[in-house]
Amino acid sequence: MHTPVTIIGAGLGGLTLARVLHVHGIPVTVYEGESSPSARAQGGMLDIHDYNGQLALEAAGLMDEFHAIVLEGRQAMRVLNTDGTVLLDKADDGTGGRPEVLRGELRQILLDSLPDGTVRWGHKVSSAHALGDGLYEVTFADGTTVVTSLLVGADGAWSRVRPLLSAATPEYTGTSFVETYLFDADTRHPAAAKAVGGGMLIAPAPGKDIFAHRESGDTLHSYVGLSKPQEWFAAIDFTDAAAATARIAQEFDGWAPELTALITDGDTAPVLRPIYALPTGHRWDRVPGVTLLGDAAHLSAPDGEGANLAMLDGAELGKALAAHPDDVEAALTEYEQAMFHRSTEVATFEGVEVHGIDSEENTAHGLIKVSTEKGQ
Repeated sequence: MHTPVTIIGAGLGGLTLARVLHVHGIPVTVYEGESSPSARAQGGMLDIHDYNGQLALEAAGLMDEFHAIVLEGRQAMRVLNTDGTVLLDKADDGTGGRPEVLRGELRQILLDSLPDGTVRWGHKVSSAHALGDGLYEVTFADGTTVVTSLLVGADGAWSRVRPLLSAATPEYTGTSFVETYLFDADTRHPAAAKAVGGGMLIAPAPGKDIFAHRESGDTLHSYVGLSKPQEWFAAIDFTDAAAATARIAQEFDGWAPELTALITDGDTAPVLRPIYALPTGHRWDRVPGVTLLGDAAHLSAPDGEGANLAMLDGAELGKALAAHPDDVEAALTEYEQAMFHRSTEVATFEGVEVHGIDSEENTAHGLIKVSTEKGQ
């Protein structure tokens, strides 16, 4: 295939696509709005699943590099009741299919696998439109443009490429996360560190929950979930870290102190993360020469699958283009039909379909009950 591929977005999905195309000798350029690979922190831990994310890395020929960045022991999982009672303490015995890595390190091995110049940094897209005759023009914030006959939007929730295919826009799910970090936790925050253990902590309750990961070293990274309207969060001044922390912690009044410490003892200012999603089953009619992958195509509330699906999208699209070198439309049709189906499958955790945050069954006992019923 000699048609150059233009990818918008150097996230995990776009980079996986670029790598698989490179492996197959297909010319590709990635345009990324960030000024450099280190322009911002890349988020926390990702569990890369053996049934999607790892398949993508295999297609990219990067399994050895992937295994080298796996954080051993981080598949351990604890489920705690709100009073701190440990109801499930599952060790990482090395046999699980969801090894944990840091997102930034995973992105870096993908970047390192591409020839210099593949990613054009500092190219923030302002718009994309069809020129006719199968061509598309992408306009960047600095006024420069690029014209392509094969455009892939890997540019996330607020994709600038998506309007070429769909009028859908993400909507607020009714839940937001507040993100906190505790550093040197074993010495400075021992009770919280003991509660989290060696891997992941889940402490759920109706309308709220706390998730925490032990990252590299003894850093604890927490996501505090609250089912509240955006107006509720808008009334909190997140520029006042102490006041915002106190207001969020108030919602967890009565919880065990080792759990609330993940909120109150944060070593960084709390960061609000509103959760948006595209309509379930989002799809579009085939439009020649353009497609989407990852969150640009099927943004959903965090369920452990987003990064994995984006990478698999990238790998499957790259393989389809390589398999149909003389028929781009056949490749895009094949890819999209499989992707539409894949993105509507019900996400599970540890093989179990979990309750939504607003469910009365969103409790530690409820989570363990469904796990037991499913024989997990």
